[in-house]
Amino acid sequence: MDENVSSLKPSKRVTMMDVAKAAGCSQATVSVVLNNTTEIKISAELRARVVEAARALGYGEKSLFRRAALEELRGGCIGFIVDQLATTPEAVNAIEGARQESWEADVTILVAQTQGRAEHERRAVERLLRAGAQGIVYMSIFTRRVALDPIFERLPVPLVLLNCYTTDGRFPAVVPDEINGGRLATTTLIEKGHRRIGIIAGESFMEAAQDRLIGYRKALRKAGIAYDDDLVAQGSWTPTSGFEATQQLLALTDRPTAIFCQNDKMAWGCMTALREAGLSVPGDISVIGYDDDELARHLRPQLTTLDLPHRAMGAWAIRQLDRHPPGQPPVKAQANTSEAPHKVACTLITRESVSTFI
Repeated sequence: MDENVSSLKPSKRVTMMDVAKAAGCSQATVSVVLNNTTEIKISAELRARVVEAARALGYGEKSLFRRAALEELRGGCIGFIVDQLATTPEAVNAIEGARQESWEADVTILVAQTQGRAEHERRAVERLLRAGAQGIVYMSIFTRRVALDPIFERLPVPLVLLNCYTTDGRFPAVVPDEINGGRLATTTLIEKGHRRIGIIAGESFMEAAQDRLIGYRKALRKAGIAYDDDLVAQGSWTPTSGFEATQQLLALTDRPTAIFCQNDKMAWGCMTALREAGLSVPGDISVIGYDDDELARHLRPQLTTLDLPHRAMGAWAIRQLDRHPPGQPPVKAQANTSEAPHKVACTLITRESVSTFI
């Protein structure tokens, strides 16, 4: 390992992306090597380089929780039930967070996709239990309240909810702190001197869109800036909707100097619309996104955004399972009480799409 790799060692929790950068390869290659996948042909030299980079950076050593705490689950497995795997990276990121949390404790994670169908969920539970699952994580792609099938009430093992929660709060649950995320995105623009801030919201029936808008309004109110309905444009999480919503905002007599897009795909459409209008980012209008999608690093300028913390949420879920030894029934709140979902902060990722308004 050369000195350049050692100098890259960050103080924050190390990710596979950090290892890939240090080893000079793709994140997929790092995953193959660290998971000891032998079916894929990778040279011994490259394997050694990845392992050395992981060791130099301390990958897997700086878990949010003590690895020794997973001894109860050693040699066993955890079931991970998710409604959708293919549409977005959120499920993959959460599973990676769970895997990284347990990778040194010989814990296997078994994943089942159910498409949100009750009959598929029941079948998944039965098969995961037959496979020896010592705990189950139930995840929704979209943050929402869920009504669990009765089979989850009868589980002989602990259950944790990820990116969802029940009305009665009977099971441990973890969700992103979307309100504070929306407030942080807006406050970032306010601190750069912007007072006329547009927002492109996602579909209004979704809690993420509602909460990010609440955070936007809270930030404006704290800064003494009046809320203006004209600055709120409706999108649908797609680049096309971001493009069209930006055109709507640019048609205003007093157009915004900054735009908060509630996800990075809409920010992509927004930046395209600004460029076609002959405007520069951030010279004429600053843009901030949300999610820290892979595309955020490939836009020009690179997109300032917020990280959606699904890896940390996956790690938190594993911690909750480990708090309750194998063989115990699901953890539930006492009668007439409820436990609010645990909220994980969304972190600001500063890049080049935001500048000071003069």
